[in-house]
Amino acid sequence: MYIQHLFGLIAHPKEEWKEIVEERYSIVQCYLRYVIWLAAIPAISVYIGTTQVGWSLSGGDVVKLTEASALPIAIAFYCVLLGAVAGMAHAMYWMEHTYGTDASLDRCFMLTTFTATPMMLAGLAGLYPVMWFDVMVGLVAVAYTVHLLMTGVPVLGHITKEQGFMFSMSVVTVGLCMLVVVLVVTVILWATITPPVFIR
Repeated sequence: MYIQHLFGLIAHPKEEWKEIVEERYSIVQCYLRYVIWLAAIPAISVYIGTTQVGWSLSGGDVVKLTEASALPIAIAFYCVLLGAVAGMAHAMYWMEHTYGTDASLDRCFMLTTFTATPMMLAGLAGLYPVMWFDVMVGLVAVAYTVHLLMTGVPVLGHITKEQGFMFSMSVVTVGLCMLVVVLVVTVILWATITPPVFIR
């Protein structure tokens, strides 16, 4: 079912959002059916990429992590991604009343889950951890995530396109703040609990 929705969101997002709304996913269903699997994609990809291929800023000198140090980092990254999805959904729920949307917390989790899909799938770029490549893939994923958000908010919230645009921009702002939080948490974990061990 999710694969069908995924292709539908690529081909005709507005119509697909209407079908997703009709299915009425709960928070538990969003997590158990989708989020726990999607969040594993970037975590596993980065683990494999940094231990087997090696990290590079430009494609030249390669630095690898030991498997023993990369594993706790990947697990921590996975947990942070799970938390980020919940954080974004709660932020949307908190903002919904300001914009007059008709969305429950369940719908906010649905919206977060499906709009985060391009970002999670972009995590496959971690299999080839070269900075310029990962940044390019990430930018494409962010652009499509914003597109899905702008088409999904009016449908799920039963509001006008203009209200949906304003709400979507607010969500994007919160998302950027969430990204900064994820990066800060990652740096703190690297410096204290899961320090990386590099090999050349």
